[in-house]
Amino acid sequence: MSTAVRAVSDISVPTAGRTHGHDLSGVQENAPGLRMTYSRLIGALFLVGFLVYGVGAALVTSVTGSPDFLSTLSAHQTTLVIGAFLMLLNTVVDVGKGVLFFPILENHGRRSALAYLAFIVVQVVMLDVGVLALLLIVPLGQQATEAGQANAAWAQGLGSLLIQWNNMAYSIGEATLGVGGLFLCSLLFRTRLIPRFLAVGGLVGYVCLMVGMIAELFGIHIGLMLSIPGGLFELALGFWLLIKGFEPEAYGQES
Repeated sequence: MSTAVRAVSDISVPTAGRTHGHDLSGVQENAPGLRMTYSRLIGALFLVGFLVYGVGAALVTSVTGSPDFLSTLSAHQTTLVIGAFLMLLNTVVDVGKGVLFFPILENHGRRSALAYLAFIVVQVVMLDVGVLALLLIVPLGQQATEAGQANAAWAQGLGSLLIQWNNMAYSIGEATLGVGGLFLCSLLFRTRLIPRFLAVGGLVGYVCLMVGMIAELFGIHIGLMLSIPGGLFELALGFWLLIKGFEPEAYGQES
């Protein structure tokens, strides 16, 4: 996926008002192809992100879900590492979305485009900090095995702390995504790059996500339920961009 992102990075987005005296005929002819290329890449990244992080989180949870997970860690260590790797791979996917979105959004609102990209970067940093905590469970389990049953209690307590560390980093990261998503959807709504009903759904979804994740930080466990609208929006946006793409009239315009 990172190769695809690099390959597209050299493609310029056609916009009105950036001629600098050059002939636009070639650009105008290629505009539909560029529009669908960007649309499909961004849509695919939204869907791949769900798959990669979701599978990774499921693998990790299958190992760390039991109360005494350290006692069985040696048998499931590979599963934990693979799951953590998939969660880290989501970094490339999310940053790719922000990078590909930026030149399109910049034509309509540079500040909003920068804000969305910045919040995406903060989000992936927080998610990665949480995954690093999960990876620390591997050497902890090895130390607990060598220390024996007498010292298992402290190791189990520290392992639970690392899991909470990941949960907190995840909540902060997703709350940050919620703020960035508001910039994204408000700009999509104003520019009509996607249908307005879809942009409104994104605004509602990201507000719910932000509220749910902040509640999780204060021990109110409603984050999973409130993340559903935002998740549905990102799935819908991914499929819409894959099939329909950005609206042609809005795509080539400059604010």
